[in-house]
Amino acid sequence: MKNVDDLIESAAELAARGLSKGEIADELNVSRETASWLVERSGTTPQTTEQPSQRPDNGGSGPQDIHVDWSAIGRDSKRMSDVASAMADMLAKHGEDVDLTIGIEKAGGPIATLVARELETDLGTYTPAKHQWEEGDIEELGGTFSRNFAGIRDRECYIVDDTITSGTTMRETIEAIRAEGGKPLACVVLADKQGLEELEGVPVYSLLQVISVGKDE
Repeated sequence: MKNVDDLIESAAELAARGLSKGEIADELNVSRETASWLVERSGTTPQTTEQPSQRPDNGGSGPQDIHVDWSAIGRDSKRMSDVASAMADMLAKHGEDVDLTIGIEKAGGPIATLVARELETDLGTYTPAKHQWEEGDIEELGGTFSRNFAGIRDRECYIVDDTITSGTTMRETIEAIRAEGGKPLACVVLADKQGLEELEGVPVYSLLQVISVGKDE
């Protein structure tokens, strides 16, 4: 079982490999704030002064977050296929005419590939802005759809990712699809840390809802 020290070590290794803090957040399935905190605690980068809104006040122990490790699924193709089948089943009720599944890179891409196979749809991928994020305002950055996969072309589609941490990346993807003329009908993830039922008017499904229960001190 990973503890905070393990995550700090993992963040240091990823930073040493040249990954941005946004990519580290994606690899560790944590929020941007948590990724920054882990990297800074590792000593890989100098401590920076952040705005109060960027780092929750919880007594200096770091951001409140939950780490989701689904590597036991990810490293086995049969398990991945079985999980993707369950995710596809949750989406299927939204219509037989949907012919496009969008995976959010990086981790959502392989899952979306298997979901698309189950649903017999085309496959597209979206790389969110957080993959470019290092410091400063992420709102100034933009995500991209890969030209190596299917385009939106005003089609209805599903969105697939591994986890929802804050909902920011899923919201960004929904908006990007709509900007291309597409219509996202539903989203599905392995784990949802927010317990969302919908986002921007789009239903959200998850195999697991991770809820932190506690009280303020």
